[in-house]
Amino acid sequence: MYLGEVVELGPVDAVWDAPAHPYTRALLAAMPSSDPDRRTEVPPISGDPPNPIDPPAGCRFHTRCPFAEPLCANDTPKLTDLDTMGHQAACYMAIAGSGHSRAPAKAKGENAA
Repeated sequence: MYLGEVVELGPVDAVWDAPAHPYTRALLAAMPSSDPDRRTEVPPISGDPPNPIDPPAGCRFHTRCPFAEPLCANDTPKLTDLDTMGHQAACYMAIAGSGHSRAPAKAKGENAA
């Protein structure tokens, strides 16, 4: 969740092994390590969180997302199935055919017509 909105949902293994939302990726990257060679040097998220009482339009994470595009600021992405196993994300970058430059062209298993 980010600012009261679910951004990613699914089986633990799916979310852990292939996080689809940049916020989920940042959370997993922020885990502390006791190994001195694997310490986090740079914070995985920059900037301050928006005011939760007056969140930004569009994706609530777009003001801090390194992959944000105008689409992210204009429209709120809906939780969308990424596979048939229950992995869902609310990120245009993960939603096939969404118009984001990093989005897959089509959903997995979808054939060209």
